[in-house]
Amino acid sequence: MRAGDHAGRVLAVLGGADAARSVVAASWRRCLTVHQLDPEACGPPRILTEGELRPIRETMAPLVRAAEGVLDRLFLAVGDAGCCVLLTDPQGVPAARRGVSVDDEAFRRAGLWVGAVWSEATAGTNGIGTCLAEQRPLTIHHDQHFHTRNIGLSCTVSPVYDHLGRLAGALDVSSCRSDMADSAVGLVAAAVLDAARRIEGRAFRQAFEAARIVLLGEDTVADRPSSPLLAVDADDRIIGASRAARLALRLTDEILARGLPAADVIAPSA
Repeated sequence: MRAGDHAGRVLAVLGGADAARSVVAASWRRCLTVHQLDPEACGPPRILTEGELRPIRETMAPLVRAAEGVLDRLFLAVGDAGCCVLLTDPQGVPAARRGVSVDDEAFRRAGLWVGAVWSEATAGTNGIGTCLAEQRPLTIHHDQHFHTRNIGLSCTVSPVYDHLGRLAGALDVSSCRSDMADSAVGLVAAAVLDAARRIEGRAFRQAFEAARIVLLGEDTVADRPSSPLLAVDADDRIIGASRAARLALRLTDEILARGLPAADVIAPSA
């Protein structure tokens, strides 16, 4: 697709009704009207300095530590397809990455690198930034990107939540190959979502390592946005709950701070 054609499609959303129905069109409209971005802007990706990146690395260290093995396994599954794996902070800055060295130059040039800024306000519609804005798993594939310079990318992303149920970042699998097949996107999406849940589970157990961890049953959480976990202390009180558990059981920080007995929410085994 030519640059002018893509820019024209993006600008057309201002006069249409698609933004009410499409995540991509809604994001394009935000980029144009809220973030005041130009789809034809061709400047290089913004990369943070080492000084700017250092506090992000420090804040993300516990989550990155919990994610290490999961990132390795996810990369083993997608690396041969020409993909890299990124774990970002809530502002869309990658703090950890997995990739094949032979692809490093192409990925660095595209900004698929530690320290790049992929917030929607900075980089327009893209997998990481739009996932964080929408707080839902999604794929931004080729010309769904806002900036013309990014239409060769395919990015499949899932939000990652911390042990307090708060948005902690995003897990991304990206390809900068223009021949990335549409048929592969569904398989990658399933792998990314599973990996994100595993990272959340590890981070939760890491944060409550002295507690008993209870996994809620499938019948309790019909559509799990994250791992439905509870942390129970020695007095049988719930002291922690993952995002899915909070949503399913309507738990808040205030309720947990009061010391909720586990027996009040966990049904006894039959």
